[in-house]
Amino acid sequence: MIAHSFCHLPGIGPASEQKLWQQGIVTWEAALDKFSGPGKKDTAIREGLEASIHSLARADAKYFADHLPSGQQYRLFKEFRRTAAFLDIETTGLSPWDKITTIALWDGTQVKTYVRGENLDAFPADIEKYGLLVTYNGKTFDLPFIRSRMDIPLDQAHIDLRYVLGALGYKGGLKLCEKAFGIDRGDLDGVDGSFAVILWHEYKKTGDPRILDTLLAYNVEDVINLEILMVRAYNIHLHQQGQMVQCNASGCTAPLKEPPDVQNPFSPDRGLVARLAHRAFAY
Repeated sequence: MIAHSFCHLPGIGPASEQKLWQQGIVTWEAALDKFSGPGKKDTAIREGLEASIHSLARADAKYFADHLPSGQQYRLFKEFRRTAAFLDIETTGLSPWDKITTIALWDGTQVKTYVRGENLDAFPADIEKYGLLVTYNGKTFDLPFIRSRMDIPLDQAHIDLRYVLGALGYKGGLKLCEKAFGIDRGDLDGVDGSFAVILWHEYKKTGDPRILDTLLAYNVEDVINLEILMVRAYNIHLHQQGQMVQCNASGCTAPLKEPPDVQNPFSPDRGLVARLAHRAFAY
């Protein structure tokens, strides 16, 4: 989809992009002929088109992420999916002195988890291997939290599904978006970020591995579900652009296949969750 996008270029919004598509201009190379005049606007767009061609050839997702509106970041996904990491963190709270407790990462083939006091220091080297990060609300929470606590830049391209889904009318947090798409969390239904704080403190107090497994099961469920939401959001956005007749003919709006079911490697202890539930409400 990104190779047929124009709304990341200076002075081109959704309406102008639609006009280009309707004129049969669906590639950057074709657009170069249209914007070949000497005017200032044409020059800026032409430079943007040339930069886009070169950036895609270099697999530079960051260039497009820096120029696309937040709600249009989904356009990155198809071309850069193989470099993507779905990312989510849990913390001891939201204050400036709170800490990261666990991090879950899913790259479409492998789940990785990081735990404070065990292997959290392995995360910076691992995350550098990915060129695209996908989160929910990571723009304002996960990424700034990681940057400040771990002193790493995390300057990769970033799709925040909060804005991509918000542009489609899905709002209210990750769990509500999941429910809107019929995603069932099973034994983790009702567990949220505040409960994850309770789980961590209980684990540190008791050392019970069942508690850590429950916390990691919750954390991993987030990142597995992020991929499902990403694919579905991508496909809905494409469906809404069904008027792109010429682009459809070239196959650029072919929907993505649903990802296969992923087995969460951690299992929650439902009895433990029930026993601790009252603390989550009181926290």
